Amino acid sequence: MRQIQMVDTKTQYLNIKSEVDAAIQEVLDSAAYINGKPVQQFAESLSEYVGCKYTIPCANGTDALQIAMMALGLQPGDEVITPSFTYIATTEVVALLRLKPVFAEVDPKTFCIDPASVRKLITPKTKAIVPVHLYGHAAPMEEIMTTAKEFNLFVIEDNAQAIGCTYTFSDGTKKKTGSIGHIGCTSFYPSKNLGAYGDGGAMFTNDEALAEILRMTANHGQNRRYYHDIVGCNSRLDSIQAAILNIKLKKLDSYNAARQSVADFYNKAFAGNEHIATPYVAPFCDHVYHQYTMIVAPEKRDGLVAYLAEKKIPSMIYYPVPGHKQKVFKFLSSDITSLETTDWLTDRVVSLPIHTEFEEEQLEFIASAVLNYFNQ
Repeated sequence: MRQIQMVDTKTQYLNIKSEVDAAIQEVLDSAAYINGKPVQQFAESLSEYVGCKYTIPCANGTDALQIAMMALGLQPGDEVITPSFTYIATTEVVALLRLKPVFAEVDPKTFCIDPASVRKLITPKTKAIVPVHLYGHAAPMEEIMTTAKEFNLFVIEDNAQAIGCTYTFSDGTKKKTGSIGHIGCTSFYPSKNLGAYGDGGAMFTNDEALAEILRMTANHGQNRRYYHDIVGCNSRLDSIQAAILNIKLKKLDSYNAARQSVADFYNKAFAGNEHIATPYVAPFCDHVYHQYTMIVAPEKRDGLVAYLAEKKIPSMIYYPVPGHKQKVFKFLSSDITSLETTDWLTDRVVSLPIHTEFEEEQLEFIASAVLNYFNQ
């Protein structure tokens, strides 16, 4: 049996090696390493896939969030509501721009931002909401957008973990996550569902004027060389990464289907086990399983992680310290309200390996090990 990986990017590459190698060689032959033809091709293809008029590639997902906030004209002291139960990138860019992160509670089943919590946190200083589509499950965007419209707020979707996820509105309308808010942001970190072989990111919008500002912000504040109209930064997706992503984008739906198949295997294996709560899928979306995250009793979790490690099975805890308890946000301590659900989940979540290249023997070995631990 092949060694089990949390994310098997090597085997995935080997299965598309000839295509990728040829695409990389083509970029090397062209010597157009920055903003070459593959970048424009990828932006156009990704716009079509996501269902947005404009895609602006950039250097990574964190930059995408920062550039989005800069482009929307948010000012120091403005409040941005975002979940605490997410990777630090979502909130560190808020602090970096001298905005104020306001931590919202999450739903205990979907792990995504709770709209009721958002409404309670809105003040005259609130300017934006950043819902995170966590682990591959969509945040409740219909309610978020209704609230944003009511209070005249911007919505920036953090879609780094859910590209390809489809959201269904109450009227039956379907949209891809990342295309619903004023700006969608994503990451092409190698382990993502659509991963490059280095860093990369992108922003989505349907607003032409906003798209132009996003482009300028990502390119030193210029729309023609050496004429700088706004303060910007330097954030580009290089041509080699775009060439790779052009190939992998065509396979994204099959990659997501493979992840869903792995999740289905785990779900069936653990069905009825009183010690395991498998991932919940809300009726308004499909789950693309960037992570397969279970809930287990806190007194059992560390033991499970150690037991799996003994069997050479990787597992991860995403995220052991939520944002509102990070030292970097200590200055906000007097303003943070109780986040009981976030704290509850932090003590209980654990993620099993999930990727696109599993052999059934590997899945059976993982599931058996998990069940054996709880049956000891």
